[in-house]
Order: sequence, then C-alpha cells, then structure tokens
Amino acid sequence: MSLGTTITNKSKDEINLTKVKKSRLKKILQNWQLYIFILPALLYFIIFHYVPMYGIQIAFKDYVPSLGFLGSEWVGLKHFERFFNSYYFWDLLKNTLGISIYELVVGFPLPIILALLLNEVKDGLYKRTVQTVTYAPHFISVVVISGMIIAFLSPTTGIINHIIQFFGFEPISFMTDPKWFKTVYVLSGVWQSTGWGTIIYLAALSGVDPQQHEAAIVDGASRFQRIMYINIPTLVPTMVILLIMNLGNIMALGFEKILLLQNPLNLEASDVIATFVYQAGLLDAQYSFAAAVGLFNAIINAILLIAVNQIARKTSETSLW
Repeated sequence: MSLGTTITNKSKDEINLTKVKKSRLKKILQNWQLYIFILPALLYFIIFHYVPMYGIQIAFKDYVPSLGFLGSEWVGLKHFERFFNSYYFWDLLKNTLGISIYELVVGFPLPIILALLLNEVKDGLYKRTVQTVTYAPHFISVVVISGMIIAFLSPTTGIINHIIQFFGFEPISFMTDPKWFKTVYVLSGVWQSTGWGTIIYLAALSGVDPQQHEAAIVDGASRFQRIMYINIPTLVPTMVILLIMNLGNIMALGFEKILLLQNPLNLEASDVIATFVYQAGLLDAQYSFAAAVGLFNAIINAILLIAVNQIARKTSETSLW
C-alpha cells in the first residue's frame, strides 16, 4: 500500500469520525430537554458517589485530619490485616451474612406470591384495599417502625406478649434475647416491604397477553396451570434482575434499623459490619480502620454482583449487562 493511499484512508477516517461527532452533537442539541431531565440524577451520583471515592485512600494510610489525605503516612494493608486478624471478624461476617441470607430467603419470594395472588383478584375494590393495606407500611419511617417494634415486643407492656400470656405461655424478651434478633429484624422488614415489592411484579404481569389465558382456558388449563405456565415465566426476567441486585447487596446491610434495635444484650447477634464501621469510624474516630472495613465490604459486594450477573447471563438470557 502506497503512502498516498494510507494518508487518504486516514483522512477518510478522520472525516467519518468528525461526521459521527457532529451527528451525536446534533442529537444532543435536538433532545436537550431529556439531558436536562437526567442532569440532577447525574449530579447526585457524581457528587455523592464518585467524588467521595477520592477518600478511599485513607484505608491505606494512618489518616490524621490535621495532616490531610496527602500528608498522612502510607501504611499499605495494615488496617485490613488488623481487621482480618481480629477476634470479632468472623462474628461480624456471620451476623451480616446470616441476616442478609435470612432476609433474602424469606423476603424475596413473598412479593412474587402476593403479586400472583393480587393478579387473580377480580374484585376491584377488594384488590385496591389489599394493595393499600400492604403498601402502607413502606411509607413509615425506620425510626417509627423501630419504635413500634420495641413497643409491641415489650415483655411487660407489649401487645405480642399480652397475646402470648393470654394463651398461657410465659412472656418472651424478644429485644434482649440474641436468638430472636434476626427473626424480629427480618419479619418486620418483610411486613414493611412486601407490599411495595409487588408493584414491579404486577407491572410485569400487566404485560401478559390475555389471549394466552383465553387459549389456555379453551385447552382446559386450570387457574393454577395458567399461573405456572403463563404468569410465572413472564416474571422470570424480572425475578432474575432483582435477584442479581439483591445478591450484589448481600453485604450492604443497612445499619439504621439495626442500630435502632440494637442494645448491649442483643449485641451478640446484632453487631454487623455496617454498625461496626459506624462505631469505629464516627464514634471511635478510627477513620482509616473504618474506611478499610467499609472498602472490604464494598469489594465483596462488587465481586458477588459481577459473579452472579455472569452466572445469570450464561444460564439465561437475562442479566444486568
């Protein structure tokens, strides 16, 4: 190939690239309202999620606020080794995974079941009433929910223990007995979030072609068979996506509710990585150590998300990317 031909080809590539750029710019200018619409969300992620990532470096330093990020001494993996070698490492991991897996096993199927049941209800008033009742707890704040749980489960004045005593049993100290903490946390979360979680599945079910059900009825299919072979397959892609997201956040157990329900007597079962980071970082001012623990938690979540997504992509046609 001659030098002239090579130059000509490069010029053509540059011209094509310029045309593509102009075309993209033209599309952006034509749809500027849409870009303005997504700008607040974009700024939110940049300011509160990407910019703070600069501070991750303190996990590898002995951070001193007066010296700043750059002036603090670099110590490498010292804080990670301290956490891995600590006596509480396995307890924190066990509690975090125990609560998360318990919550996933109990909480993940219930919105699906409720959505399938609501989809079969034909009475509009009854259906709207059930939806309102089940959605309502989602809008109650975590602080109020925690206060309600503590009040209802009180061994002396709680309504739950009054019912237990009415049937002749001894009252149970739910909030001070470590063996009850995971159950109380998970079941209260299920009560609060199950109704709200059905919205996505009901939206997916609304896309089912009614002709499929009509054809199945003509062929003699029962209601249960129509649910099994028409409705559930429709929900499978949505179920896979939500399962991937839940498994990818299995270590990111929110600390607000746990912190509000936590007390010295149930600490054995309620101390998780999120509450430990809060205790070490904000209360004990061990900034570098807490950052290292939080980074370890985030890395495990990222690995799980990527791994589960890869498995889902290989075993089905549904994945996040």
